[in-house]
Amino acid sequence: MINKAYKFRIYPNKAQAILINITMGCSRFVFNHFLSLWDHAYKETGKGLTYGTCSAKLPAMKKEFV
Repeated sequence: MINKAYKFRIYPNKAQAILINITMGCSRFVFNHFLSLWDHAYKETGKGLTYGTCSAKLPAMKKEFV
């Protein structure tokens, strides 16, 4: 089996670079938040959180931070 990959170089302007940095920061925050919740749930119950559980909490987080 052969895997093929493509790499593309992007050259964003200043406004695009700022938007990319903001988006990546938000993504990192959300990932780390749910990783923390997952770790806590795993320590308490021995089972992690499901995708459905995490995605159900996203709208409430969005209202809280936006």
